[in-house]
Amino acid sequence: MTIPAVAQRLFDDAALFPPGNATMPDAVAEHVGLGSAWYAELVGRFICPAGRLAELDAELNRSGSRLAVAVTVPAGPDGLPDAVRTAGELPCIDLVAVELPVPVESLDRAIEQLRPAIEDGLQIFAELPAGELTPAVATMLAEAGVLAKLRTGGTVQAAFPSRDALAAAVTSTVAAGLPFKCTAGLHHAVAHTDPATGLAHYGFLNVLLAVRAAQTGADPREPLHNADQRSLADQVSALTPDQVAELRGQLRSIGSCSVTEPLEDLQLLGLVGTR
Repeated sequence: MTIPAVAQRLFDDAALFPPGNATMPDAVAEHVGLGSAWYAELVGRFICPAGRLAELDAELNRSGSRLAVAVTVPAGPDGLPDAVRTAGELPCIDLVAVELPVPVESLDRAIEQLRPAIEDGLQIFAELPAGELTPAVATMLAEAGVLAKLRTGGTVQAAFPSRDALAAAVTSTVAAGLPFKCTAGLHHAVAHTDPATGLAHYGFLNVLLAVRAAQTGADPREPLHNADQRSLADQVSALTPDQVAELRGQLRSIGSCSVTEPLEDLQLLGLVGTR
């Protein structure tokens, strides 16, 4: 059974982060195991905080594994050189991407700080609030070769951008040709309110279709709160290979502390078969 192209490498493994908060041994064992699962094509990169790189390397060494890793750098551009240097000194880690907050008020300076890493071939994802990803900011990032990271949820409702803000950010990325990823809150396929927390979530199909709407000149707000599972699944199924390639060229991945939850939703909606 294969994973459809629209979902291949869609979910970066953020098991170490809330709300999953897996231990390092559990997170590494699970990620390594996913490599031989029948749904391995669903899984993207392993994400690790900069401050835990040595811990990750030690666990990989114990298990005889080596991983391509995306590192989060909470300190922002100022912390990038140390994070890159640390990763380069650890034998079991292949650093392929960096995700870090970028201050919009000093974006020019931040881009200059990021440029050496970009020139060395690292993918750099600049995290900023959806409301700050204006057309001008998106254009500056795209021209510099920086990708964007949008936070689409969290442990409090304030961490979820409004529909208008998220739609506007998506439109800005599409207009600028700026690829981006999402993080947090998108464990499930369809918009819903979590009964355990009361938090209103977007679904990953909602976001995928919002991107597609922006690419066609339609209103990306419309798909974001569509909770009709059949409608969303049918729209995704109807995408042509060229449309999927264009869509995934824009939305690169989604950080999720669970890979099995998205898989189960895809199976329930008939977008992925069962094994």
